[in-house]
Amino acid sequence: MSDACCSENHLKLTNAEAECEHKLPPLPYGGRGHQGPKPSSLALEFHRLTVSYPSTKKIVVSDITLSVARGQRVALVGHNGAGKSTLLKAAAGLIKPDSGSISVYGNAVGDCHHRTAYLPQRSDVDWHFPITVNDLVMTGRYVHLGWLKRPGVADRQLVSAALDRLGIGDLAQRQIAELSGGQQQRALIARALVQQASLFLLDEPLNAVDESTRDIVDNVLNDHAKVGGSVLVATHDLGRLSESFDVAVYMKDGRIQQVEMLPGGKFTVEVNSIQFNPSTPATQGSR
Repeated sequence: MSDACCSENHLKLTNAEAECEHKLPPLPYGGRGHQGPKPSSLALEFHRLTVSYPSTKKIVVSDITLSVARGQRVALVGHNGAGKSTLLKAAAGLIKPDSGSISVYGNAVGDCHHRTAYLPQRSDVDWHFPITVNDLVMTGRYVHLGWLKRPGVADRQLVSAALDRLGIGDLAQRQIAELSGGQQQRALIARALVQQASLFLLDEPLNAVDESTRDIVDNVLNDHAKVGGSVLVATHDLGRLSESFDVAVYMKDGRIQQVEMLPGGKFTVEVNSIQFNPSTPATQGSR
């Protein structure tokens, strides 16, 4: 989420446009460096991106050009196999593209690692790992702590506030294996909150969760966007598109088929070198 600070009982989101205050720990994970966001840069840009998996050589994402503005909520819509998850993994630096480029706040992927929070599908997480909800959420602070520094009072306050924000403060000491699907998703969102990321990459975050969780997650992501944070979400659920996102990008077979500006959407999205905005007829397509 956006840069945040925390008092004893409150998680406060501050403007994601502000200068990055991340301090590189003495021994960061993976030897990562740090570059602040470039002025006036977009949150995320894909330019003619093509991705395939080395094991199969099959092209999964083909020649994608797409940008996400600061403060924008973008839904990647499509059936399984459309390329949504692969696009998110490429943006998170988990998959190396075959060709094309990706920039995050004007920098290469990973140049300011803490600004991007990637949440995989719940099925990709080992929920039987022996760890409490509190400790799972605390792992979101590790990008700030590095290998040597232990969590301090401020870190614990951030975790407590995030758990309360997601409505699972009473589950802090419960083993993650005991959580329901909706509670699992709330815990993952809380982990991203304490990471203090500005760009959220979420893979099917509302798949098979209860309405209460949907409402809470929607509110958290909306608050994030209001302070300049950005969200790119993979989904095949059309039920809440208009109320939850500014833009819907429809994908099929690794390509973008259509871009739709949703009612109330405020921002321009660039796809395949074409600018779409609410006054352009091409944006008003059927779902």
